Amino acid sequence: MPYPDGPAQLAAALDAASHDWRVFPLIPGDKRPAIRDWEQHATTDRKRITRCWTHAAYNVGIATGPSGLVVIDLDRPKHPADTPPAAWAEHGVTDGADVLAVLCERHGQPLPTDTYTVGTWSGGTHLYFSAPEGEPLRNTAGDSARGLGWKVDTRAVGGLVVGAGSTFSGRPYEVTRNAPVAALPGWLAELLRPAPLPPQKPIRVALAGRGRRTGFLNAAVNGEVERVTGSGEDQHNNELYIASVALGQLVAGGELSEADVTGWLLTAALQVGQGEREARRTIASGLRAGARRPRTVAA
Repeated sequence: MPYPDGPAQLAAALDAASHDWRVFPLIPGDKRPAIRDWEQHATTDRKRITRCWTHAAYNVGIATGPSGLVVIDLDRPKHPADTPPAAWAEHGVTDGADVLAVLCERHGQPLPTDTYTVGTWSGGTHLYFSAPEGEPLRNTAGDSARGLGWKVDTRAVGGLVVGAGSTFSGRPYEVTRNAPVAALPGWLAELLRPAPLPPQKPIRVALAGRGRRTGFLNAAVNGEVERVTGSGEDQHNNELYIASVALGQLVAGGELSEADVTGWLLTAALQVGQGEREARRTIASGLRAGARRPRTVAA
């Protein structure tokens, strides 16, 4: 079956890759990934991209983390009831672009619009910036704790954006400013930087009972908890997964309860600043993997 939009989508994917941005397929005409583990499979390899986009007219996804990007998404209301909170409305704000303008005024900074820019299907704007070196900023949403404000999201480590050349609801994503990608302004990086965690008490698990078996289980659990709490800034999720696999083997062997293990590891993940939803998903995935190799402990 021919795909009439295929050549255009392929050209868009190759153009994104020429900027050294890691791309992957989105469902045609949609924002959702067409593949699992999209961040790991995102690529700049022209042969792989060509094979993929000649198969179907996929939309173009860009994995922002591996691409070294922070993309600021200035959205617009999509229905009449979508109105700004009072704190923003008092400044005459009507959309994400207005919020950014207010932030610039507060901080005495110019609008950071001299960078590669994409107009979105809804009339919004994606401003592309290069991420600060060695600082893995995460995604933010609107007026959340680390967000910039109403209708302003950011996509960085763990995030994706729909690239130019894609469509949604029959409307295109188009380059509106084909300029070099600017460095993320320092004042914006400061706003997006997570607040330092307060001093944390070490997490220690003490299982009831005595003997060699209990001693082994206590050591195993505390060792994996420490794996998470002692992990580097960009290794939290990976170490959480490894710990979940290890303890998942003991859960499958009937040595530990899944609820207890999930609680211990979730507490550790939250202590190092991971989001609860992301941490729960990682723990569940690791427990499933560990269940394939049950492990028991001799009494």
